[in-house]
Amino acid sequence: MPFSPLDYAALLLLLGAWLWIGWRVENPSPQKSSVSKIMDEYRRDWMKEMVTRQPRMFDAQVVAAMRQGSTFFASTTMIAIGGGLALLGNPQRLAGVAEDLALGSAPALVWEVKILIILLFLANAFLKYVWAHRLFGYCAVLMAAVPNDPEEASAYPRASQAAEICVTAARSFNRGLRATYFALAAAAWILGPIPLMLGTVITLAMLYRREFASLSRTILLNTGS
Repeated sequence: MPFSPLDYAALLLLLGAWLWIGWRVENPSPQKSSVSKIMDEYRRDWMKEMVTRQPRMFDAQVVAAMRQGSTFFASTTMIAIGGGLALLGNPQRLAGVAEDLALGSAPALVWEVKILIILLFLANAFLKYVWAHRLFGYCAVLMAAVPNDPEEASAYPRASQAAEICVTAARSFNRGLRATYFALAAAAWILGPIPLMLGTVITLAMLYRREFASLSRTILLNTGS
């Protein structure tokens, strides 16, 4: 049997933690909102302010910066996927490193499955980054379509459309980031099921703290009133 019950338990913990924190961040309780949800409201406020801001060069620069961020992560994720595929084609090299580190020997299938789990998370992240990049482009077009005259009947409805596209793009980008974090946690499986469990718990705790118990969240909630 290539995998022990502890391996299966660690893998279930990894997948469960990834799915749970994603659901919790996107569906927080009304009493304790996540940073992602708080930022969604700031994005909607941003688009309302954009209607009366002249010129709108600042707004264009912000969207361009967000597109550059998604491009950077998509590119680096693609490089990581390429490295993982190369390693998947030659698992004996990884097995040799594991033996050098006194991690014991295992069939090539074991290493292939462990690498494949990492690649699945990275592939998910890549797709999310690419879609976020596309949506930020849609957002830029919608922003450009907002009339310069705030008295125009279509000004605020179009700004609202741009805001919702921006919110959707940010949601996709955040999903990509979470998949990247859990890809790093999955890499701990190379050392064994216990390191995988520890990596998963640490990743989950880090994401939860950043979304629900961080200083940045406190600052975002402080409206100054």
